[in-house]
Amino acid sequence: MEASRTTLINKYALACALLASTNSILLGYDIGVMSGAVLFIKDNLKVSSTQIEILVGSLNVCSLIGSFASGRTSDWIGRRYTIVLAAATFFIGALLMGFATNFWFLMAGRVVAGIGVGYSLMIAPVYTAELSPAVTRGLLTSLPEVFITIGILLGYIINYALSGLPSHINWRLMVGFAAVPAVGIAGGVMFMPESPRWLVMKGRVGEAKNVLRKTSDSEEEAHVRLEEITKAALDVVACDPRADTFRGQGVWKEFLKPSPPLRRILIAAIGINFFMQASGNDAVVYYTPEVFKAAGIRHRKQLFGVTIIMGLAKTSCVLISAFFLDRFGRRPLLLLGSMGMAISLAGLGLGSRFLEHLNHKPTWAIGLCVVAVCADVSFFSIGLGPITWVYTSEIFPMRLRAQGSSLAVSVNRLVSGIVSMTFLTISNKITFGGMFFMLSAIMVVATVFFYFFLPETKGRSLEEMGTIFEKKDTEGSKVIEVSEK
Repeated sequence: MEASRTTLINKYALACALLASTNSILLGYDIGVMSGAVLFIKDNLKVSSTQIEILVGSLNVCSLIGSFASGRTSDWIGRRYTIVLAAATFFIGALLMGFATNFWFLMAGRVVAGIGVGYSLMIAPVYTAELSPAVTRGLLTSLPEVFITIGILLGYIINYALSGLPSHINWRLMVGFAAVPAVGIAGGVMFMPESPRWLVMKGRVGEAKNVLRKTSDSEEEAHVRLEEITKAALDVVACDPRADTFRGQGVWKEFLKPSPPLRRILIAAIGINFFMQASGNDAVVYYTPEVFKAAGIRHRKQLFGVTIIMGLAKTSCVLISAFFLDRFGRRPLLLLGSMGMAISLAGLGLGSRFLEHLNHKPTWAIGLCVVAVCADVSFFSIGLGPITWVYTSEIFPMRLRAQGSSLAVSVNRLVSGIVSMTFLTISNKITFGGMFFMLSAIMVVATVFFYFFLPETKGRSLEEMGTIFEKKDTEGSKVIEVSEK
């Protein structure tokens, strides 16, 4: 079945993917709203720049807990209830942050919210990938990144709307509002079906068949998909009789002593997640007001207004990428995005270095920095942003998918936390211009890595995915076969 054919999106699969992906709006909202809230937190709670870095980065570091636990949890209680757990955890964290009276109270809320973020970042793409037909999986599995971006934009808008309130009130409302969508998400997910692949691994084939009928365009397609899933599940059980409970027994043993094919899968999944955050995108979004302030934009209303423009550019580009992923494939958009980021970050570095040596900031130089930041986040939304989640959720074999994605996302969150907690400190040492030049060089390395280690996956069912890892791909990627065993 070719992804390039004109295909109508299955409405039921789309509705389920939308509901699952709305969980990701919580992380996006936090990223966007904290970029402005920290300015008022710093004034109200009298905290230092180092404490702000710890506050911002702590959510990403603590999301490691949720990321590590999400694989085993989703194998045990199912994909759907793991999404509910993620929303409930974030809800508690948002309330704690909103009612915080001091720095440590606020930190406690960030820790709890971070655990919820870790769960949601892994489970939404995995659930959507396992539910989606092959021809629209790229679009549907990229929806979590679409909702992260929408969440960021909402955070920017809330910052702008509440910035005029007293500083002891506005930041509490900014961070506390995240509890509202968490309630709606947890309620909406209860109307979703369970992943058909998880149901088959649990021996609930009849329920899986009903889900596949609703997410397929014909009875024949549903039958073919069920046969592929059942065959893969039987192969797993034949290889390891204990696997029929599907609680992940033996998975980490395979990761610690991987076969050569699995080793290359791990390199691809961990590599794309590493570079997603090593690109500095989260830190750039978190600290955009600081970057623009250094560029010469001083008024807070103006700062928040510029971030809204950036958010609109980012949202537009992630939607474009989502709709073209199944037409052009993962590799072209990923390579375009990473090369564009390298050029944009180099331009931002040049603009920042120029402004550092001037007391009077010329309008054209400030404009260059604004355009470069918008270009950077836009290229991220075309490539690394959506494709990281799509690729990570689809390349692992069935029994390894949840915990493999969990491992890769844990690396993602660790690197994001490190970058967010050191961005301002390093920038103070080598200047913002030096920091952006360094990030540009990282993206050059990332582009080379993607070219050689990430094969194309468009149009393949998850059960077929292993066949693209058998031989050298015609586009230059080294690929090998990974058995569903």
